[in-house]
Amino acid sequence: MNTMTLLSACTKGGIATVVKINATGALKQRLISFGLMKGVDIMMLECGLTKSTFEIKVGNVNLALRREEAELIEVCNVR
Repeated sequence: MNTMTLLSACTKGGIATVVKINATGALKQRLISFGLMKGVDIMMLECGLTKSTFEIKVGNVNLALRREEAELIEVCNVR
């Protein structure tokens, strides 16, 4: 499936490919420094009960994101 969606809509255990990061400035630079960039596959490890926090795996790095941050990341090929 090639439909684009937001990272915050992914479910636990899902793998997706980053299409675009809509963040700017320091946040965008921080995400890139952790390896989160266009074309990279990510895995959703955990999401809070209220989906207010997300833990994702990018390469060998685990990242915790707030909902607001996860909604800035567009993904596709969700599987």
